[in-house]
Amino acid sequence: MKQSIFTLLFLIFTTFSVKAVERPNIVFIFADDMGYGDVSLLNEKSKIKTPHLDSLGRQGMIFTDAHAACSVCGPSRYAVMTGRYPMRNHKKATNNNTGFGLPVLESGRLTVAQMLKEKGYNTAAFGKWHLGMTWATQDGKPLGNPTLETEWQRIDYTKSIADGPLARGFEYYFGIPASLDMIPYVFIENDYVTEIPSAIKQNDPPRPGPAGKKFEPIDVLPVLTEKSIEYIREHGTGGKYYGNPFFIYLPLNAPHTPLVPTKDWQGKTVIGDYGDYCSQVDNSVGKILGAIDQSNLKENTLVIFTVDNGFAPYLKPKNYEEKGHFPSYIYRGYKGDIYDGGHRIPFFVRWSGKIKPHSVSNELIGLVDFLATCAEIVDFRLPDHAAEDSVSFLPILLGKESTTKRTELVHLSPKNQVSIREGTLKLIVPANTGQKRPQWKIPPPCELYDMSIDPSEQNNLVKEKPEIVAKMFSRLETIFENGRSTPGTPQKNNSDLQLYKP
Repeated sequence: MKQSIFTLLFLIFTTFSVKAVERPNIVFIFADDMGYGDVSLLNEKSKIKTPHLDSLGRQGMIFTDAHAACSVCGPSRYAVMTGRYPMRNHKKATNNNTGFGLPVLESGRLTVAQMLKEKGYNTAAFGKWHLGMTWATQDGKPLGNPTLETEWQRIDYTKSIADGPLARGFEYYFGIPASLDMIPYVFIENDYVTEIPSAIKQNDPPRPGPAGKKFEPIDVLPVLTEKSIEYIREHGTGGKYYGNPFFIYLPLNAPHTPLVPTKDWQGKTVIGDYGDYCSQVDNSVGKILGAIDQSNLKENTLVIFTVDNGFAPYLKPKNYEEKGHFPSYIYRGYKGDIYDGGHRIPFFVRWSGKIKPHSVSNELIGLVDFLATCAEIVDFRLPDHAAEDSVSFLPILLGKESTTKRTELVHLSPKNQVSIREGTLKLIVPANTGQKRPQWKIPPPCELYDMSIDPSEQNNLVKEKPEIVAKMFSRLETIFENGRSTPGTPQKNNSDLQLYKP
């Protein structure tokens, strides 16, 4: 009897040990405002060489039909963290043009970091948060409109910042509150600024505001890269956390404006600072991959590289296209657009020993699917009130058949439009999103495209296929009204979005 108990305990211990070993480290690298056509592996005519990204893609799997949930920054981050379409939280998930924006993530909503932390992962975020925080004020009263100077002058920088990454499942955070051209210009470590903003600086575009005296935009990408590498090495052979699985969320600040490549990268491309900055992003990815490999972590680390949305149109794409560089590749539109150029993104995954090298998948996936994929990897059962729109792409990575793979995907744009992909068909409909901007007296017409024969979205089929338009719109309405697009109990939206019926 005694021997059988010891045998049972040994089997239990062995089983849990094997499972622990099988849990991969997860590194999610998230570039900012980088076009599908900027990556040379995806666009052989790209004027930007991206050797490290190309190598990452060749070592694992390239997804050719991957999409952000929205064509701007903040909502895309919301989808990654929650596995939920940002249209369901439209009042909060739309973009803030300041780092003083209020929290976007709802209290109590499961994030991918919280889930992995529950499964025993060390969790860290390095980079651009842009999901809002609660800044303490000198008078103790809540912050009002954070874009007003009279409001941000009330902030007490000596106090801790609430509702940031540490409140959302991350054990460590180092980064910037929003985009690099948005105030305040400071680094945040955990819940505190690293220096009290005592200067007034502005970046490009001009947004003057509080800044740390030592803070320089040109330093941000190198600092985030080095901080990530340090964390990786701490978990590698000989590191103090060796053996503990970890999750790194690395939302880079680049190549979003201001375009500030370091001296070593200036002049590297024929298209100027934007191309140089993309090259530096590629180099940062190479350094991170090198740190993983040198720390003996390659065999058990899943690495994803992707982007939050397409190329930024305020950088005047015509100037690049005249030089033969097309940042959106063959796709129509740019950041902010409902067309694929706004949300079709590079998406590379490496997982040595699990993903067959040189794999290419044409399956439809979205950033919103990251949470469900991680949940399947770590064997976490998602409750009905979490990840309502997330579909695991783990079977695709492993080359296995799946009955639950994605067949439809919804996109949002800040220009009051929503689209739904069903197979190769894409329907675009106008929507009233309640934003403070002029609304249409007459909504623009709907658009329908067959992406298999018209990937540049030039031939509108609405008049030719009214039955398909009606069917797809009905499905879009159902997805929105049910509060979820995956099987499960219907949930409530906290959104003011209204769809215009064709």
